[in-house]
Amino acid sequence: MASIVIGSRRSDEICNIPAIIGLSRFFLNCYDWEAEVTDKIHKYSVKVTWTGNNGAGTSSYESYSRSHVIQAEGKQRIEGSSDPSFRGDPACWNPEELLLASLAACHKLWYLNLCAKAGLVVVSYVDNAEGTMTEVSGGGGQFTSAILRPTVVLAYGADVERARDLHGVASKKCFIARSVNFPVAHFPEIIVKNEP
Repeated sequence: MASIVIGSRRSDEICNIPAIIGLSRFFLNCYDWEAEVTDKIHKYSVKVTWTGNNGAGTSSYESYSRSHVIQAEGKQRIEGSSDPSFRGDPACWNPEELLLASLAACHKLWYLNLCAKAGLVVVSYVDNAEGTMTEVSGGGGQFTSAILRPTVVLAYGADVERARDLHGVASKKCFIARSVNFPVAHFPEIIVKNEP
């Protein structure tokens, strides 16, 4: 029986199911997301090109730049690097920031969708998200938490409690939050305009 390694645990140790069943079924069974398995599959492609060969390649830890370019067909390129703690360029996006941005953007998109369907008019949405990553001895590490702090401005007369509750729904539906193995909390500030 094949198994999938997740952290230091194998899938057969966690759920006792073979890897050949497939990742989607594995995660649905493990996390009980109250989701139906459908045939609607979305695939994504990106190209990451390292641009940091300064002439000596990776002949030493100090000899190369961490710069890279992220591309997808028909989209603007993203200049990337590593976190400055790992000799990265602070002017470029690092993978940790992109992960946090993905969580915040996905939550926002679900929230706006849910508000539109509920008849709540959002006129402004700004999220000051924070993430925590912990390094472990010997190298490596992982995110241990993310906190979303959206400030949402609603049109005059909106139901504040309903607007607050929809953040919980968005959190459960967000594709990215459902795909990570660390907690993603949300602490929204809801403001209602005081005139039409």
